[in-house]
Amino acid sequence: MNNVHMDFEAWLAIATIATGIIWLIDRIALAPKRGKHDEPNGFIEFARSFFPVLLAVLLLRAFVFEPFRIPSKSMVPTLLVGDFVLVNKFSYGLRAPVFHNKFLDLGEPERGDVVVFRYPPDPTKDYIKRVIGMPGDQITYADEHLFINGEPVDLEQLGVYDGPDADALSTMHQFMETLPEEGMQHPILQVDGRRGPDVSMTVPQNRYFVMGDNRDNSADSRVWGFVPEENLVGKAFMIWMSVDFSEFDVRFSRIGHILH
Repeated sequence: MNNVHMDFEAWLAIATIATGIIWLIDRIALAPKRGKHDEPNGFIEFARSFFPVLLAVLLLRAFVFEPFRIPSKSMVPTLLVGDFVLVNKFSYGLRAPVFHNKFLDLGEPERGDVVVFRYPPDPTKDYIKRVIGMPGDQITYADEHLFINGEPVDLEQLGVYDGPDADALSTMHQFMETLPEEGMQHPILQVDGRRGPDVSMTVPQNRYFVMGDNRDNSADSRVWGFVPEENLVGKAFMIWMSVDFSEFDVRFSRIGHILH
């Protein structure tokens, strides 16, 4: 979803360190030599002004919340193209900026979580999907039906989907899916004339099986495999802005929506 995520985070860290060094040098070595009414040069003043701002943004982005934009239809109807979501960065543990090493374990994903993760085939890209399979689960997807540990997942048909981001050329059917154990419900879509790949696999330890809610329009674990635990970025929990870019229209009704 956000292909420049890692580059931006790296540049943010570099800018924070650079301005911090300039601020420290000025505070220790240069400021004591200036006269009481002398002002630092423009470059030093710039660094002194921006260092606390950059540091605050880096800490918030790395350890608290991070915004992401939804660019594709793979999570319709839960998430639409143009939704902006907030991701809780500490749901699954705190990780160092840029290097992503976990240094504090605060929890693990639960089945049904909408998660942002670094795309396993290309970790410079961020993807968003729903956790379906936990470590040790046997996941089967066959003939448009999902089975977890041999048990079929309950589907309730809701009718034809004709809402935002509906397929203009095919009929989309909406279902309410109820995941086992947690009993969590969320809507999914299936498309006439299109069918997601059939798979059957066991989820390894420290790996997760993820799927898009738009089942026939999602490249997910059925295609490229499992999400390693170390690739997790955080749990998406709220839509903070939503823009229909085709109409240049803000979808106010979606702002503040909590994701399930």
